[in-house]
Amino acid sequence: MRKPPAALFSIACFGFAFLYIPIFLLIAYSFNDSRLISIWGGFSTRWYTELFQNDQIIDAALLSFQIAAISATFATIFGTLAGLALTRLGNYPGRLFFTGMIAAPLVMPEVITGLSLLLFFISLQELIGWPGSRGATTITIAHITFSMAYVAVIIQSRMQSLDRSLEEAAMDLGGRPFQVFLDVTLPIISPAMLSGWLLAFTISLDDLVIASFTSGAGSNTLPMVIFSKVKLGVTPDINALATLIILVVAIGVAVASLIMFRQNKALSQQKV
Repeated sequence: MRKPPAALFSIACFGFAFLYIPIFLLIAYSFNDSRLISIWGGFSTRWYTELFQNDQIIDAALLSFQIAAISATFATIFGTLAGLALTRLGNYPGRLFFTGMIAAPLVMPEVITGLSLLLFFISLQELIGWPGSRGATTITIAHITFSMAYVAVIIQSRMQSLDRSLEEAAMDLGGRPFQVFLDVTLPIISPAMLSGWLLAFTISLDDLVIASFTSGAGSNTLPMVIFSKVKLGVTPDINALATLIILVVAIGVAVASLIMFRQNKALSQQKV
């Protein structure tokens, strides 16, 4: 096997170091005994204990994970339907307009999106009396509206590379369109759906701007709480929280990669 050029290998190492060294430093300083996050005071797990005793952070983290899971699920459903419509319904009237509307949230500044959603919820409240107040529900709806665009793009790209002969063969054998979709199409695009769900979950969990516009009293998400603490001075328990989130994300990515690897391997064996 040919070895990569030394210059290319050095650039790759520099890129990975630039990306991961700050993360490793954050993990290391989560075990810092000092109250000052930039001064090492010895190894200790005290901040993990204090983290689980901090009700504000725990409540915000649970709310963020709840919103992210619900919004990612609905965004995956709606995004998959949008991706199917873009690739399987042909050149129907308004297709170009619909494609542009799907892609618009990808390039729209979050400040504009958050402000427009805020005005939308205020108008709804004046017209029909719903929502009675802004909170977790309005944040979830806001996250669904912009994260489904990311899922739609992923599904669309996967559907365009899908071999239509597999579906045509299933229909030639007597399968109805909906049954062919469940038995053939859905298993093939399921890795893309999983990727879209993970991306939507991450975007929702990380969002600060749109959540700030659409939240209300008593519905502070984790990024909002952390941002408020940054202005007053970050405490080391935030490092501990970030380390736990990194651990959860790493496990999720590893599990998703394993599932996608097994599905791709199974599909390749079926083709052989």
